Amino acid sequence: MSVIYRPMYTNSWALVIGINKYKYGGNLSYACNDAIAVATILKETYKFPEENITVLLDEDATKANIMRMFLKLANDKVQIDDRIIIFYAGHGHTMVGRRGDIGFLVPHDGKADDLSTFIRWDDLTKNTELIRAKHILFIMDACYSGLAISRSLQPGSYRFLKDMLKRGSRQVLTAGKANEVVADSNGPIPGHSIFTGHLIQALEGNASNVDGIITANGVMSYVYEKVSKDMYSEQTPHYGFLEGEGDFIFKAPILDNMPEAEEVETDYLVEIPAVLQERSVKTIEDIIDETKEFLSESKSRIKLDDMVNHELRKIVMLLTDEHFPVQGIQVDAENLIERLSKYESNAKGICLITSCIAHWGQDEHAPIINRIMTRLSENNELRGGLDLWLRLRWYPILLVMYSGGISALANENYEFLARILTTKIRDERREDNKEVVLRSISELTPINDAFKMIPEHERHFVPRSEYLYKILQPDLDELLFLGKSYDEIFDRFEIFLGLVYADLYSEQHIWGPVGRFGWKYHRSNNILAEIIKEADSFQETWTPLKAGLFRGSYERFKEIALKFEEFISRLGFY
Repeated sequence: MSVIYRPMYTNSWALVIGINKYKYGGNLSYACNDAIAVATILKETYKFPEENITVLLDEDATKANIMRMFLKLANDKVQIDDRIIIFYAGHGHTMVGRRGDIGFLVPHDGKADDLSTFIRWDDLTKNTELIRAKHILFIMDACYSGLAISRSLQPGSYRFLKDMLKRGSRQVLTAGKANEVVADSNGPIPGHSIFTGHLIQALEGNASNVDGIITANGVMSYVYEKVSKDMYSEQTPHYGFLEGEGDFIFKAPILDNMPEAEEVETDYLVEIPAVLQERSVKTIEDIIDETKEFLSESKSRIKLDDMVNHELRKIVMLLTDEHFPVQGIQVDAENLIERLSKYESNAKGICLITSCIAHWGQDEHAPIINRIMTRLSENNELRGGLDLWLRLRWYPILLVMYSGGISALANENYEFLARILTTKIRDERREDNKEVVLRSISELTPINDAFKMIPEHERHFVPRSEYLYKILQPDLDELLFLGKSYDEIFDRFEIFLGLVYADLYSEQHIWGPVGRFGWKYHRSNNILAEIIKEADSFQETWTPLKAGLFRGSYERFKEIALKFEEFISRLGFY
């Protein structure tokens, strides 16, 4: 049946669903807030009639209620020139079927072991055939796959405004795909998820074009860009057309102000910002190659920034308590090894990027080191939990410090070594709220003996140092071809780590972290003695001092180094 749509909307409808509390599954924190905020914007900003907005929260959002209210939109009240929004904030689920992924929404009463209690995405989309409204927009703050969608617009596309209103469409925007973590917090607006926080900002005007027009494609473009680049995000919105060529119009001041006589004759050409193409998944080898390429050309500085920010957002999202709970997990060797391995896997990309920058970077790249350290430290605010798991939250920073510091020393790049050891970070325990990243050592020192739970480290004097020596070597040797020099460079880095810590934090009594070099102190290969000899030869022109370490003072270095030597000799490692 052929339908002729008019270039206008006769009415607006919305079904808004938010589920924090699940009868049988894990709860969320801000889904209800998200739903209420969206309903409020539709009513107050876009003048959806209050009686046409159905809001289902928590216990009201059962499978039966959701389907009942959705299918009510197929009644005679909804006309062909109407528009409808379906918003859902809650859990999503994906199953692998014989023909591919199948997506589900999880209602309040959904049971993980009973698929019949879920709402299959296909059931919603197929039933839109029963609904006369020309434009239906699904916005889903949940992750799942199985969406049969298409994309027809390219960036900078132009469309006739009234033509979009005269063509039907079924469009969808979801927070992410299957196997992605949708953040229920850390959004740009307090009390909202990342996805809905950016959606709210889009609907409040950030997605409008120069004429103040806001379309579904414009909103998709804005939300996709913001969520993909959000530092706390590890999700990629999914978007497109289920069917049709029209575009849901949120706001079009041009049409609102148009004289009634011009309703048919005049049309307006508008630019619709289409969504950007999604990033492809990069391997570790890709990341290293790109980092090297961007470092080699000054004009690629912005590209390097973008890549670093992308990796930082990814790791910050992966380091949350959701992935590394600090309570309810038994402290034993198996759980410790599993947690360390998981930290190392998640941090590998940012560690190797830091290594490349610290080894080959120029002055213009130095601030990137500070940013990496600062962003990683922001994940460690004060909270309750088991002491070992709380302190291990600093472990990724330690991995980055060691990877970057060893790489910097391999190229005698003391400027970058100084950046790595003295970056200022936020510390809630200090009045000035500033601390040096090296202070993270003091968080990990009390749990050094925990590393003795790891096989082959039971009898080591410094098990954490021995463990780091072993797990970092393969990647750094592959990257920098260090060979036998790795042993000496590793010790040299740990000595500078101890000396700089002692310089910054020791007052009456010298203390600094002691690594593998400690039990080598009375042997012939005494790296600490060699470093002191270097400083004696160059004094004020010594490169580490020119880089700003030890306050740039040879006298200060000599004072700290001699006291540190005495401190090590009393430890009795030999």
